Amino acid sequence: VQLQASGGGLVQAGGSLRLSCAASGTMRGRYMMGWYRQAPGKQRELVADITSGGSPNYADSVKGRFTISRDNAKNTVYLQMNSLKPEDTAAYYCHVDTYVDNYWGQGTLVTVSS
Repeated sequence: VQLQASGGGLVQAGGSLRLSCAASGTMRGRYMMGWYRQAPGKQRELVADITSGGSPNYADSVKGRFTISRDNAKNTVYLQMNSLKPEDTAAYYCHVDTYVDNYWGQGTLVTVSS
């Protein structure tokens, strides 16, 4: 399974970005898709994830600002990020958990200027 993320970039505080991550390869059954982020000098943390049935889960720091969604037909997960803050600056990694294996994308950089 390979994950290809896109959509990162530089944005001013208060702006928006949309991340996409397409999974290729064979994944059978239900699997979780999500986004993690890692800022310089900090540990990687969960941003949001979503079940095959579409139930989302968010970190408290992004609730009300970020929206995760997925298209099961395309094996793609999205992260709509609104009202971005400088503290959202990080490398964002998409993640798939098949409950047997874990897969990570290559990371896409999001930089929010104040």
